[in-house]
Amino acid sequence: MTDKLILSLMDKFNAGSLAELDINDGTTHITLKKESPAPGKGLSANQTAVLLGLAGNIADRMAGGMQNGSTFIGDNRGTVHIEPATQAKAEIITSPIVATFFASPGPDAPPFVSPGSRVKAGDTLCILEAMKMMNNLEAEFDCEILTIEAGGGELVEYGQTLFTVKRLSGSES
Repeated sequence: MTDKLILSLMDKFNAGSLAELDINDGTTHITLKKESPAPGKGLSANQTAVLLGLAGNIADRMAGGMQNGSTFIGDNRGTVHIEPATQAKAEIITSPIVATFFASPGPDAPPFVSPGSRVKAGDTLCILEAMKMMNNLEAEFDCEILTIEAGGGELVEYGQTLFTVKRLSGSES
């Protein structure tokens, strides 16, 4: 299914007048480039909306099938490149239970962590509420928070990604 979506996005991109399309959701990076725009061909507002919607759909689907931080690049010759991320490999922290996600200890309290925060093993990342029980989710290793994938009060599933992090070595923490 992903291959069909990629080809469909490339076909729509090649048929339009855009010279470049860049999509980056933090974990997946898609770049489509043309050497020069197709002369006399432009996309209507509706076609542009369809193209951007399709691009977002592909980014969502590819995020599950590619390594975090991988880059997909396509060009007007139909070439596809998947490049590994240049930054340190990101890791994910998932929900161990089905629960309600809370980023802070209370409605008026600051969040436990935010993107860019550096935490030590044992520090609380969030609260997961299940059956009226408040469970602190703690970091298992020293890390830097890259992204927070859940919102306050959101129901999260078992295994759902909650945080994207970069493991810190002893000298970085």
